[in-house]
Amino acid sequence: MLPSAPHPLGAYVEAVQSGSLLFLSGMLPIKDGKPQYIGRLGKELDADAGRDALRTATLNALSAAKEHLGSLDRVSKVVRVGVYLATAGDFYNQPIVADAASEFLRDVFGEGKTSVRSVFGVASLPLGLPVMLEVTFEVNH
Repeated sequence: MLPSAPHPLGAYVEAVQSGSLLFLSGMLPIKDGKPQYIGRLGKELDADAGRDALRTATLNALSAAKEHLGSLDRVSKVVRVGVYLATAGDFYNQPIVADAASEFLRDVFGEGKTSVRSVFGVASLPLGLPVMLEVTFEVNH
């Protein structure tokens, strides 16, 4: 069971479809309207907390996609995943943390729908959260 779709925290929408592509805004690790974790990986939080936060952000992405599409069955491919991680300067496990989102999406949609991925370590993210996830899906009409 997916959580309810997240609500924008600013002047934007969570999902925009252009042709057969569905673009999702940066998804955050928010559960029941509250941040799940606050802090940076490698300082206040470890890689396991980052992976857990990223799984929550991925659930939120799936909820936003389902709300927009009506059903996740319309997703024909996960095209791109962008993972942003707020990290301390000497944290180098970004790929291991980012794998949490890639693995989750692979488990939901299947091996043949695995995406390309970019991972970025940044100084900070909105609300002091440790992770943010962007996803682009190809969808059937």
